[in-house]
Amino acid sequence: MSFSNLIFYDTETTGIQKDFSQILQCGSVLTDRNLRTIDEQNIGCAPLPWVIPQPMAMLTNKKVDLFNSNISHYQMMKDIQTQWKQWSAQSPSVFITYNGHAFDEELIRRQFFWNLLEPYTTNTNGNGRLDLMLMMHNIAAFFSEEISIPLFEGGPGISYKLEHLAQEHGIDAGDAHDAIADCNLMIELCLIIQQKLPELFQSFIDTATKPGIKDLLYADEFLALGEIHRRHTFKYPVVLCGSDASRPNEIVFFDLSYDPDDILDLDYAEINKLVQSKGRDGPLKKYKINKTIPVCSHKLLKNRDAFDIEFSELQRRADIIKSDKDFQQKVSQAMEDRLMDYPESEYIEGTIYSGGFPSYKDKDLMQEFHLSSDPAYLIKISRNFEDERLRLFAERIICNQFSANIPDDIQKRYQDLITQRNTDEGPWGSLEKTLIQIQKLLDERTEQEDQQIFNPDNVIVVEVGITTRQATVVREENQQVVHVDGAIAVQVGLTSLGVGAPGRRARRVLVEGGAGHVLDHALGLVLQVKQHLKAAFRRELPQQNAPVYAHQPRVGGVGQDEPRATHRVIEHQVAS
Repeated sequence: MSFSNLIFYDTETTGIQKDFSQILQCGSVLTDRNLRTIDEQNIGCAPLPWVIPQPMAMLTNKKVDLFNSNISHYQMMKDIQTQWKQWSAQSPSVFITYNGHAFDEELIRRQFFWNLLEPYTTNTNGNGRLDLMLMMHNIAAFFSEEISIPLFEGGPGISYKLEHLAQEHGIDAGDAHDAIADCNLMIELCLIIQQKLPELFQSFIDTATKPGIKDLLYADEFLALGEIHRRHTFKYPVVLCGSDASRPNEIVFFDLSYDPDDILDLDYAEINKLVQSKGRDGPLKKYKINKTIPVCSHKLLKNRDAFDIEFSELQRRADIIKSDKDFQQKVSQAMEDRLMDYPESEYIEGTIYSGGFPSYKDKDLMQEFHLSSDPAYLIKISRNFEDERLRLFAERIICNQFSANIPDDIQKRYQDLITQRNTDEGPWGSLEKTLIQIQKLLDERTEQEDQQIFNPDNVIVVEVGITTRQATVVREENQQVVHVDGAIAVQVGLTSLGVGAPGRRARRVLVEGGAGHVLDHALGLVLQVKQHLKAAFRRELPQQNAPVYAHQPRVGGVGQDEPRATHRVIEHQVAS
């Protein structure tokens, strides 16, 4: 398939946990086949109230300014998908990421799913996807004379980090870990590859779809597979030898470094053992054709000694494998007989692949949901979803977007979610461990910029219920402490977020058994909390103290005219 456009995208997130981290920023750049920029989108949003941003992630991407954004996560994900569909509407496009198969694309899919959007935008309707990092694996293995690969700082082996590759080739990487800047780094790197290795670049673009990769896999010649593992390159001459009929995306390569005469006569039990084995060793190697495979035709290799075996001998071995239908059938059967252990997540965020596809009725309701800004109608839609996951996702969106006239049962589920994620330790993280990590980072990091990301400052104004009150600030043991109606609260606002300045509101007020804890949504922002204060905060909330939510919707935003909550405040009333 011929693609006329390429779409580069990158995300910056609250962490690395795919099921529970949130995208804070997504940058996308549309180019033509010659890598000339046509259009771009750069959009960010505020953290969701139940997400715990991880300190290391915030130190890396430095997106703390987005904590005060008036754009909701729902609106951002809608805008991203709308833009991508517009760009690829007239002609299918290749979506290009860097380490996207393992991370960015997985987060995009999940968060489309959380927001009742089609998860598989990048590889449906003729679109393809390419992980540039895996292309660099192949280049590092076979084309390092044409494309220089940098050595890893402070140790043996090579580095394929995007910013290191950029620096190696004289590309300005000053804004690395900014989504739109990383898109431009990818484009610059692709320009170099296209200039020096045009046929290889074209091959990877052509194999960005399943039909394209199949054309290569079923060709007559053997293939060159290159990988990077533990900073070192591995080279394999391979040929297709089987696939899983029940899971058609999963295939098996035969490593031609092994003599087929030693393998072909193995019985089924022995072949099955090879298929079931994990790791990199052995003659059979498993891959998925719906992801980038770092493979190209051996005809593109300039180095005829790449495998220490004559190409003619490798081709002879490939022909033997391709002609042995009995061996191929055994391999394919072993693939089907694998015991696949994919435990279903008990949390709906992690069920994108395990809970089935939406029914036709639910698909229609999803479309209706996005066309309305009437909370009453959205609530009605949410109650009609057949899939409980979609109903719960819809409720979260409604509660996060609106404040008034939310039914008690929906509001309770929403409040329970926020309470759970911010008080309990789980796969989403731990507030207490986050605080410990912050203190450790503060002790280790002396750079002013890093300190500023975490460091609270001066006065805050606390929103209690629906009333805004001026907090009194005093110092205790070099710690800013806020007194609100006689309760003590540790100040955690950031000046850079606009939270630490007079006249601004903290997003959350959490009062626990006589002690209040002013907690900005950044979470990683409680800094030098003294041990005696921490002990007070670990007390469980009295059960009768139900949270009260106060929203202040704002009209407007990026291309929209619908209400969205700019502040989400939780108040636990002090028990008498």
